Amino acid sequence: MKSTISTREHWIPLEVLYVIGIIAISFSSIFIRWSDANVSVIAMYRLYFTDLLLLPLALRHYRALLHIPPRVWLMLALSGLMLALHFLFWMGSLRLTTVASSTVILTLEPIMVVIGSYFLFKTRTNRYMIIGMALAVIGSVAIGWGDFSVSGTAFQGDMLSFFGTIAVAVHMLISKQVRSHMDALVYNFWVFFMAATVLAFYNIAQGIPFTGYEARDWGVFWLLALVPTLFGHYLFNWLLKYMNAGAVSMAVLGEPVFSSLLAFWLLGEALTGIQLGAGTLILIGVWVFIRFGNEKEKTLVPPDIMAPEHEAGDDSFSSTSTACLHAQADKK
Repeated sequence: MKSTISTREHWIPLEVLYVIGIIAISFSSIFIRWSDANVSVIAMYRLYFTDLLLLPLALRHYRALLHIPPRVWLMLALSGLMLALHFLFWMGSLRLTTVASSTVILTLEPIMVVIGSYFLFKTRTNRYMIIGMALAVIGSVAIGWGDFSVSGTAFQGDMLSFFGTIAVAVHMLISKQVRSHMDALVYNFWVFFMAATVLAFYNIAQGIPFTGYEARDWGVFWLLALVPTLFGHYLFNWLLKYMNAGAVSMAVLGEPVFSSLLAFWLLGEALTGIQLGAGTLILIGVWVFIRFGNEKEKTLVPPDIMAPEHEAGDDSFSSTSTACLHAQADKK
């Protein structure tokens, strides 16, 4: 797989979009700290507002938004549930521990995704990719090492971040499955809507108010929708069609670097020389993973879940892969 999309369709290299996504998601923890609203409310409005931004484009593709097989609706709902849990747990962790400590635990995500991708899609990982991932994980652990705690609220925050990491890893694997055969706009619109709706029901059940927040809070909701969600999560879900899930999930390893720098600059959180050196190690690891990731190796094409029931009933992945390739050739 090439690292740059066809110039007829997209002229921006994947690597550039990848870096933009990393920087965008790094602002998430900063924006969340700027608001005093409940994290479930922040996450809910963040996702609903993102869909409002996407609505003009979505209305132009209303047929694709509605013509979705029942089994795909189920996968969209599950993906939305996992995304909602990720935001609920991870954003909650930011109220109990430092930005560095919370984001560093997210570096476990690519390990979970790479393992899941191997079993689900037979995605191969060469030794250079493993070395790059190891360097990045070591660097990420070094960044948050001084912030880890085995007692008190910091430990609770670390555990919430860990559960949020599991949820987002499952979300990424489902995204890879669905995005192989669904447009990014359609997928993101419904997953964001379903995740926001899950959080809305949670807020109702907990008696958390939907209104009465200060203007600063509403500004944070819109900033979260525009920057880390639209230019972060949306962009990564779009990249899943052109990169393997493990490579996309590696983006989270760059987040502690930029988040820690932003927390130092905007929140006044301490940043040591060790953390700066570790941040450099993370960037090197991410570069090695992307640079030497062999995308040309054959991987198992996920079954076409958008196909009619009688076509999707064949359990042979090889026949499904052939059908997908023929369909792509027909479109050309």
